[in-house]
Amino acid sequence: MMEKNKSNVYLIPCFLDENAIDVLPAYILDAVKKCNVFFVENERSARRFLKMLSKEIVINDYEWFTIHKAEEQIKTEFINKIKAGKTIGIISEAGCPGVADPGQLLVSVAQDLGILVKPLVGPSSILLALMASGMNGQQFQFVGYLPIDIGERLKAIKDLENESQKKNCTQIFIETPYRNNQLVEIILKTCKPSTKLCIAANLTGINESVKTQTIDSWKKNIPELHKQPVIFLLYAQ
Repeated sequence: MMEKNKSNVYLIPCFLDENAIDVLPAYILDAVKKCNVFFVENERSARRFLKMLSKEIVINDYEWFTIHKAEEQIKTEFINKIKAGKTIGIISEAGCPGVADPGQLLVSVAQDLGILVKPLVGPSSILLALMASGMNGQQFQFVGYLPIDIGERLKAIKDLENESQKKNCTQIFIETPYRNNQLVEIILKTCKPSTKLCIAANLTGINESVKTQTIDSWKKNIPELHKQPVIFLLYAQ
């Protein structure tokens, strides 16, 4: 039955900064207009995003589902909409669906069912940070959030640094914005003076800043990053 199904799934990127909607290509609006149903990370912000794309969009014309921790329930809803032949859009809270994002759960289901998945071009903070860092873009890995426990976090940072040096690999990670300063502090205390750290903050926004320096250099001028969206990159040679 699934082979004959006409359902499509569009992966719709969202802006990283709401004042930088111009970074999104025009064809995203065309995809939005084709959708009947949206599965989103945050319904409130996704609705606001669509209204910013076009004031002509009638938000209540769409069905809305939030991708939450009740994974089996949301999978069932998703499969039901596919069986009904609906055109589905998946929207992340920021950036690209399926990349460091719970939308991956539903994309996996669509792939298992043989449904056409159409990824659309848009900003990814991970790739933008890597592009501007000057670090190795041939070999890199994104490891998400580091452990919260201090002992485990120290070990994770040291392991990432050692692996970077051993494999000539850029290590990319993130932190909850209100813990950014604490993370910088522990990185500067843990890593070797010659290791490079890139701090990419407020990407695509008015206050965008991407700066790469050695640990030793960062210690002379520690940035204030509290509650700012930041990507961290580490590279040891």
